[in-house]
Amino acid sequence: MMTQVFPVIQGFVVFCVMIVLILMLLRLLANYTDPNPFGTIGRLFYRIKKITDRFVYPVSRAMASMRLDTRLAPLIVIFGFIVAGYFLIQFFSDLFVMIDGVAMNIVAGSIAKIAGHILYGLLSIYSLMIVLRIIMSWIGNPSGKFVRFLIRLTEPVLGPFRRMIPMIGPFDISPIVVIFIFRFLQMAVAAVLLA
Repeated sequence: MMTQVFPVIQGFVVFCVMIVLILMLLRLLANYTDPNPFGTIGRLFYRIKKITDRFVYPVSRAMASMRLDTRLAPLIVIFGFIVAGYFLIQFFSDLFVMIDGVAMNIVAGSIAKIAGHILYGLLSIYSLMIVLRIIMSWIGNPSGKFVRFLIRLTEPVLGPFRRMIPMIGPFDISPIVVIFIFRFLQMAVAAVLLA
């Protein structure tokens, strides 16, 4: 039943990623063409720059600290949104499979499969919280309530990994490692409890 709603959500996520893609490609074009700021195209590119600054500026700042060409920051933002869109689509897919699986197995009376679907879904939800924390650390207010909520929930798992895994320049890769470990755990849960 819930899997019928999934294509609508998937389409919405793809639509949002496509809008970001178009805006960032236009900004990238503006970065390299440097249009007349008083012309029609220049004013359009200026509006696009104002709209996209909250996403591009943190990436540009990080690139500048590594002495990279900051004009390429929109490309990094595009890839970031594509990855975030992937995890969001994966999250909803796993969530709906969990809800449908629990509902079907309650009727069938299979305790192992109910536990498997719940574990699988919880790992997906926690992975999404980690991805949201990464995204919000780039674009959100670090002292905001939602960001503090995400930090409070994800830090017990991320903290030990952060201490074990060294940073690569200014980038903390421990969330990526944790997400891959969670994906492996999901595969193990699916193989053992949902087979």
